Amino acid sequence: MSPIHERERHLSRRQFISHSAAGLGTAGLAYLLGQNGLGAAPSRIGGAEQFGGLRGLPHMAPKAKNVIHLFMSGGPTHVDLFDWKPRLQQMHGEVVPDAYVGDKVFSTMTGAANGKVMLAPIEPFAQHGQSGAWVSEFLPHTAGIVDDLCFVKSLHTDSVNHAPAVTFMLTGAPQPGRPAMGAWLSYGLGAETEDLPAYVVLTSVTQGTTCGQTFNEFYWGNGFLPSRYQGVKFRRGSEPVLYLENAPGISDKMKRNVLEEIAKINERKLHEMGDPEISTRISQYEMAARMQLSVPELSDFSDESKDVLASYGPQANTPGTFAHNCVMARRLIERGSRYIQVMHAGWDQHNSITTELYGQCHDTDQPSAALVQDLKQRGLLDDTLVIWGGEFGRTPFIQGNLGERHRWGRDHHPYAFTNWLAGAGVKPGFTYGETDDLGFNIIKDPVHVHDLQATVLKLLGVDHERLTYRFQGRDFRLTDVHGKIIDPILS
Repeated sequence: MSPIHERERHLSRRQFISHSAAGLGTAGLAYLLGQNGLGAAPSRIGGAEQFGGLRGLPHMAPKAKNVIHLFMSGGPTHVDLFDWKPRLQQMHGEVVPDAYVGDKVFSTMTGAANGKVMLAPIEPFAQHGQSGAWVSEFLPHTAGIVDDLCFVKSLHTDSVNHAPAVTFMLTGAPQPGRPAMGAWLSYGLGAETEDLPAYVVLTSVTQGTTCGQTFNEFYWGNGFLPSRYQGVKFRRGSEPVLYLENAPGISDKMKRNVLEEIAKINERKLHEMGDPEISTRISQYEMAARMQLSVPELSDFSDESKDVLASYGPQANTPGTFAHNCVMARRLIERGSRYIQVMHAGWDQHNSITTELYGQCHDTDQPSAALVQDLKQRGLLDDTLVIWGGEFGRTPFIQGNLGERHRWGRDHHPYAFTNWLAGAGVKPGFTYGETDDLGFNIIKDPVHVHDLQATVLKLLGVDHERLTYRFQGRDFRLTDVHGKIIDPILS
């Protein structure tokens, strides 16, 4: 709820309070502080301390405590990475059958798909592990962990363009302004630490890519929730959070005195106004003070073994890379953060699938597999859910001229794509859903984006129909009025 609407909601009550000698504002302040985890003892979930969150949550016994979402921004090509289709190989260069296209809408870069020609997978596929999962040679490290993964090959979404599709995947709505999934979970469940944010965002992009996507802040926004629940984006450089060190000439005592005076002013204003954004300001000042110690320790990899860092690849020690962010994600959940959104841009290969896709896979394949293995070896995969995937897939037909291999590409394909999950509560070595013989349409067990979101919430012990927030007279939720649990993938 925005501060303006919250203020209006409290206005008539404040007018009453101003004429009351009893000081009901104190009770209101205590309530707000309690709701925001300020001045109250932490609660416990499953024996672990919990800071913040709503009373009565989780609704059920959770399988997962944490989520690491490896979000591949731009739309990874399912037919070149996971969804092996021999007929697509056989039909290379042939016109796409009209029966597959129907009345489907594609981006303006393609226009009508009729008359386009099919493009075979760029690299060979093979089956791997005891599960026999098909994986392309683009992803040799992922191929080595398929028995730990649950593939969902029948995802579909509502949007054909990047920004609305990314927003839909991360917030449950294509328009900006709704809370991201991490914000909902921060609001509902809080975190197991008060020294680091519950919801952290880490971003990277393959160096030299021509198809990187913009990271819009509403991808990790709080929407109408109080702003303390928005994701905290760590910077890509050597200082993930700015201004943690005192300015020259400012001692710790001087800074503490200033913060204490600011806190008094904020608490007085909160008492007078009942504005939850003031409560946010108080909590964020305190968080910033604690992060002066926690963030430098978090970002210091000197306690990591050489073997572990080597397993993530040669970029693990380079801040701002996907490999470095994967190590950071594991360290964050070890320290009690709830939801880590690791975003990597550059998957939008409209005319570079034979060139830049190699770089994308090189930068993300080994770190993604190493993260799953690292979590498993530490016993953290038992209560951590890892999600890998993008906002949609890519067309089985070519975008470009078949005679110019160096400029081959594929357009956006929202009608069928693949994500994988690993860890807490999902079946390992399992594949769910199926597309047709060209990877064009879903023919078995379709999974809508809202279904995936509902399932993630269930794994964290949250009933997606009951975690709501009233805004402008309506109870909103992550899955809107949709969402079905994907029960067959649950262990």
